[in-house]
Amino acid sequence: MMKLWGRDTSVNVQKVLWVLDELGLPYERIDVGGPFGGLDTPEYARLNPNRKIPVLEDGNFSIWESGAIVRYLAEAYGAGKLWPADVKSRALATQWCNWCQGSVYVDFIVNTFQPLIRVTAAERDSGSLAAAAERVGKAFQILDPALAGHDFIVGDELSFADIEIGALMHRYFTLPIDRPALPDVEAWYGRLKTRPAYQKHIMQDWTTMKIPGA
Repeated sequence: MMKLWGRDTSVNVQKVLWVLDELGLPYERIDVGGPFGGLDTPEYARLNPNRKIPVLEDGNFSIWESGAIVRYLAEAYGAGKLWPADVKSRALATQWCNWCQGSVYVDFIVNTFQPLIRVTAAERDSGSLAAAAERVGKAFQILDPALAGHDFIVGDELSFADIEIGALMHRYFTLPIDRPALPDVEAWYGRLKTRPAYQKHIMQDWTTMKIPGA
């Protein structure tokens, strides 16, 4: 049975959990990181020298970096489901994953989401937060027309690109921030919300992570 190391409130762990359940793969999840600690042990450093989550163990093989884990699982176990058969579709899915990491992730998770839950309202830099949220909205305006005319990012079937970007969308659409009109992104998010694995792992109540005064 596979082992997934990481707390389930981490969006990077959540997207791996989403994949595992989409593919019906058995696994054991082990709480580490955040309030659980455990990242500074020699044992964990052997799994991931960066001492971050998540890490996946599949037999005697281990891999870290959530995007790499998602793509490993999709290719190894998701042929015909999360791993497109066509090489050009896979290339486009990889393109959008890389775009998300380079153009969305830091501004959304680090510069928008974390200040809203880990910084008190009195100490928060509202101007910087609003500017980051605006940049995220502009990035999603690039994604919006790419979703027009089909159900998912690279066609009408869920792929690893939908996992990578879709894992952020519940937080994006439920945070108290300004958002531009994104009709096709919002329709896509609506389709993701119908999936049981998305409901279970992504649509968590993130407000439980807020510090007092945030």
